[in-house]
Amino acid sequence: MKNLYMILCLVLLNLAAFAQNGVIKGKVKTADGEPASFVTVGLKDTRKGAITNEDGTFQLKNVKPGIYTVVISFTGTQTIHREVTVAADQTVDVNFALEATSSQLNEVVVDGTRTRTINKKPVTIGKLPVPVMDLPQSVAIIGHEVLEDQQAQRMSDVVKNINGVYMASQRAGTQETFNARGYGFSSTNMFKNGTRVNSGAMPEMSSLERVEVLKGSAAILYGNVAPGAILNMVTKQPKFNFGGEVSLRAGSYGLLKPAFDVYGPLSSKVAYRVNGTFETADSYRDQVHSKRYYVNPSLLFKLSDRTDLLVQADYLKHDFTPDFGIGTNNDSYINDVPRNTFFGAPWQYAHTQQTNTSANIRHRFNSNWSFNGIISYSKYQRDYYSIERIQAKDSLFKRPLGRNATNEDYYSAQADLTGKFRTGILEHTVLAGVDADRYLTGTYGYTLPNTTLGKGIYDQINVFDPNRYVRRTDFPGGDTLQAVTNAPINRFGAYVQDLISISEKLKVLAGVRFSYLQTESPVSYDFRTGARKETAAAKYDHAFSPRVGIVYKPLPSTAVFASYSNSFTPNSGFDIDTVTLKPSIIQQYEVGVKNDFFNGGLSANVTLYRIRNNNYAQTLAFTKDGKPNSNTQFKSLLGETLSQGVEVDLAGHPLPGLDVIAGYSYNSMTIENTPAQVNSSVAGERLVGNPNHTANASIFYTFQEKTKVKGLKIGAGFYYIGQRYAGWNNTLVLVDKVLTPTNRLISVPGFSTIDVSAGYSLKRFSLMAKVSNITNTYNYYVHENYSINPIPPTQFTGTVSYKF
Repeated sequence: MKNLYMILCLVLLNLAAFAQNGVIKGKVKTADGEPASFVTVGLKDTRKGAITNEDGTFQLKNVKPGIYTVVISFTGTQTIHREVTVAADQTVDVNFALEATSSQLNEVVVDGTRTRTINKKPVTIGKLPVPVMDLPQSVAIIGHEVLEDQQAQRMSDVVKNINGVYMASQRAGTQETFNARGYGFSSTNMFKNGTRVNSGAMPEMSSLERVEVLKGSAAILYGNVAPGAILNMVTKQPKFNFGGEVSLRAGSYGLLKPAFDVYGPLSSKVAYRVNGTFETADSYRDQVHSKRYYVNPSLLFKLSDRTDLLVQADYLKHDFTPDFGIGTNNDSYINDVPRNTFFGAPWQYAHTQQTNTSANIRHRFNSNWSFNGIISYSKYQRDYYSIERIQAKDSLFKRPLGRNATNEDYYSAQADLTGKFRTGILEHTVLAGVDADRYLTGTYGYTLPNTTLGKGIYDQINVFDPNRYVRRTDFPGGDTLQAVTNAPINRFGAYVQDLISISEKLKVLAGVRFSYLQTESPVSYDFRTGARKETAAAKYDHAFSPRVGIVYKPLPSTAVFASYSNSFTPNSGFDIDTVTLKPSIIQQYEVGVKNDFFNGGLSANVTLYRIRNNNYAQTLAFTKDGKPNSNTQFKSLLGETLSQGVEVDLAGHPLPGLDVIAGYSYNSMTIENTPAQVNSSVAGERLVGNPNHTANASIFYTFQEKTKVKGLKIGAGFYYIGQRYAGWNNTLVLVDKVLTPTNRLISVPGFSTIDVSAGYSLKRFSLMAKVSNITNTYNYYVHENYSINPIPPTQFTGTVSYKF
C-alpha cells in the first residue's frame, strides 16, 4: 500500500505540472506551399523537439511558460529561428515556410531520414500517428538505403537485418517461410501497403521504400495473425518533382537484372511513378533456373488540400525450377552430398503470377482528425509439376511426382479514423476502424501417370551412387486435371484503441477488437463426372482481442514499456473423430526499454516477451484404426506451446556517414502440458524449426565531403542462426505397453555468414559491389525432412546505377 501511495503521488504531481504548461503547434511548408514532412523542430537551449508528420504538422507539448526560440532545420535548407511566447494552459500556433521547394526538398530527403533512429522514424504499420517511442511494442524498420547498400535480392536478405525474425525454410525454393518468436508468418502475417499478400510469391525488393516489422501481437489491428510479428512492405510512392533511376545488376551464376524507376508530375494535382525490372539467373544448384518480370505503376491525386488518393498496382511473373535440395536418408539424417547435387529432373517447373491493386484515400478533417480508407484486390496463381519430397530409404530414392495448381482471389477493405482530443488534463490519440476481407482459393487436383514402380513414381535413383541407375529425363506427361476444390473464407473485424497521455512522461494504450471468421464449406467439382460435393461443414469462429500497455519516459530519450494482449488463431482440419478443431487462444506479455543516444543518432532497445498458446495443433501420426496417417487435415490438440525470450536491437546513424544495424535474440519455444497418451507430443521438447539464438550486424561507412575519397562507401554484414531441429516433433507410441517417444527429430547445426561490400558514387553515377558468404559456409534451410536446401556459396554481385 505504501508503494502504491507513492506511485499515486508521483502521478498526481506529474498531472499538476502538465496542467500548468502550454503547447506549441504548427505546420511547416515548402516554398511552393507543399507540406514539409520529417523536418526537425526544436526549442533552443532545451531538450524538447519533434519531427513534422507527413502533412507537415508538429506539436511540442508540456512547455513551461516563458519566451522561447523555435528552430526549424532540415538537411540542405537554411535554418529558421523564430521567437514565441508560451503562457500557462495555452496553445501557440506558428507556421513556417522553408526556402526550398518540394522538388529541392526531395533531393535531400534521403540525408534527412538517415539521421532518424528506429524510435523516431514514421511507421504506418501501427496505424496510430504516434512515434515508435510511445508504442508499448517493439518495431523494426529497414529503409530503402539499406536495401540498396546491401543489394537485397529477396526478402530473406532483408530479414537478416531484423533481429528475432529468421527464414525458417525454403520449401522447394518456391517460397521463403519466415518465423518470429517461434511462430510462422504465412500469408496472414505478410502485408504490402497495409493489405495482405500471398506469401507463395517471392516479392520484388527493388520496388520497396521500406520494410516495417511490428513484433509481438498485432491481433487488435489485423485480426487473426500469428503472434510472433507482422511484416509490411511499403512500395515507392509518386512525387511531384521529376526524377528517377536506371540500374543494371549482374552477378555469379548468370545473374542479370536491369531495372528502372521514373517519377514526376502529370499536372499540379497528379503525380506518377513507374518502376520495374527483369531478372534472369541460373544457380549454384545444377539444372536450376529462374526468370522474373515485374512492374509497379502508381498515381497520386491531390483531390484537395486535405484529400489524397493513391492508386497502386504491381504485377509479378516468376518462372523457376522447383528444387527440393538434397533430402534425407532413412528419415534420420541429411544426405552428405555436394552443395550443387540436384535430385530432380530438367523438365520440372513452377509458374507463379501475382497481381496486387489498391486504392488508398486519405482525408484530413483538421490538424487533429483524419480518415484513411483502403480497398484492394489481389490475384495469385501457380502452376506446378515436379519431382518432390526427397526421402531416401537405404540410399534408394523412388522419385515421386507432384502436380497441382492454385488460383486465389483476395478482396479486402478497411477504414480507419484517427483523432486527437483532450478530456481535462488527459490527451487522447484514438484509432477506430473496421476491416473485412474474402479469400476464394481454388486448388486443382491432377491424376498422375502409372509406372512399373507405382502410381505417380517417376523412377528410382541412388542418392550416393548416381551411376547405379539410369535416370529418366523425359517429360512424364499423364497429368490429367481431375477436380478443383474451392474454399471461401470471409472475415470481419471492428476495433478501437486509445493512447492516453497522462503526462509527457506517462502514457497508457488500451483497446479491443472483435473478430468474426466464416469458413464456408469447401466445395469440390469433379471434372470427369460433373459431381459437386461439399468436403466439410462450414465453420464459424469469433473472439474479442483486448490489448493494454503502459509507457513511462523518465527522460525524453528513454521509454520503459509493458503490455498484455490476447488473440485467437483458427485451426484448420479435424480431430480423429472428424470434428472441426477449436481455435487457439494466445496470450502475450511483453516488457522492454527503448533508448536513444548521440542526440538521437543511435537506438538501443531491449524487449522481453512470454507467449502461451493454449491449443497446439499437430498432424495425427495414426488414424482411428491405428494405421499411419498421411492426411494432414487430421490433427489433434496436444497441449500448449510456450514461447519466451529476449531481443536486443541497435540501429542508427551515430556519426556522419556511419550506418549501424545490430541485434541478438534468444527464444525458447517448447511444448507444454501435454497429456500422457498415444499420439501426444512430448512435454518440454523444443518445437521444430526454431533456433534458440540468432544474431545480426551490418555496418556501412560513406566517406564525407572533407576527405579525398568522398563518395567511397564500404560495409560488412554478419548473420548467425543457431542450432535448430528439423523433421517433426516426437510423439508418444506404445512399445511393449509402455509409452515411448518416437525419434523423428533431425538436429541441424547453427551457422554464420559474412558479406563485404564496397561502392563509389560520382555525381549521378554509382557503383556497388558485394561478396557474400566469404567463408563459403555450408549449411541448410530445412522444411520437415524432405526439402533440404543448401545455403548459397560465396557469390559476387555488382550494381551500376544512374540517377536523373
